[in-house]
Amino acid sequence: MKRIGALLSKEMRELRGNPGIFVPAFLTAAIAIALPFGVAVVLPYVTGEQLSDSADMQIALQLYRSQPWTRALDPEAAIQASIFQQFLVLLVLAPVAASMSIAAYSVIGEKQARTLEPLLATPITTVELLTAKVLGSFLPSLLLSLACFVVYIGAVAAFARPGAFLVLLSARSLGILLILGPLASLTALQLAVCVSSRVNDTRSAQQLAALVVLPLAGLLVAQMTGSLTLTLTLILAIAAVLALINLGLMVMAVALFDRESILTRWK
Repeated sequence: MKRIGALLSKEMRELRGNPGIFVPAFLTAAIAIALPFGVAVVLPYVTGEQLSDSADMQIALQLYRSQPWTRALDPEAAIQASIFQQFLVLLVLAPVAASMSIAAYSVIGEKQARTLEPLLATPITTVELLTAKVLGSFLPSLLLSLACFVVYIGAVAAFARPGAFLVLLSARSLGILLILGPLASLTALQLAVCVSSRVNDTRSAQQLAALVVLPLAGLLVAQMTGSLTLTLTLILAIAAVLALINLGLMVMAVALFDRESILTRWK
């Protein structure tokens, strides 16, 4: 644990010296926060038509009538709450983007800087090395996720109808943020670590890790069309699958990390 802690401290110092790594994550977070506000707040203000009066919002109105957590809200607030809750899946993309960028840089950046070879010559094991690198990518992405959620809730409380923000504090919303979000980030970064162990191009690692985005986008589309409702049971089921995938990726990352090749033949 001392060696993992020392290497993790080194990873954090390097991240502080390279803030540009977080630019894609910040841009993703800004878009993920702006989109639902554009639909739920800005568009009705510009058009002068409330969401509850629009024929395009019939699915949200049905949700308003059937879900107990919106019965205390007026129709407009309930539709806004539904939109903000559905777009919460999109907010998960910010820590995923951060994980991909940091993990790819963590391995490939050290290869390019020629600082990984001296580290591999030390007694540190592959498991210890990859554990520190995974934690070095995961912890900042987790902090980013929590910061985005606080901003999101604050903005909803400030600009949406009264009471709409309370839906974001439900078990389902917190399950998306605190369970699906971290597990999706962990999957993305471990994919990036696996690829980074074999290539010398950060874009290659990030492109494969970006496959995690597709299921998340699918969940958002399914929710918006009314064909799927993310219940807490479904969230836990998806989380169990992601946990198994992460376990497999952890084993794969250790197997793919060829210390001998990096020490003697990597260019």
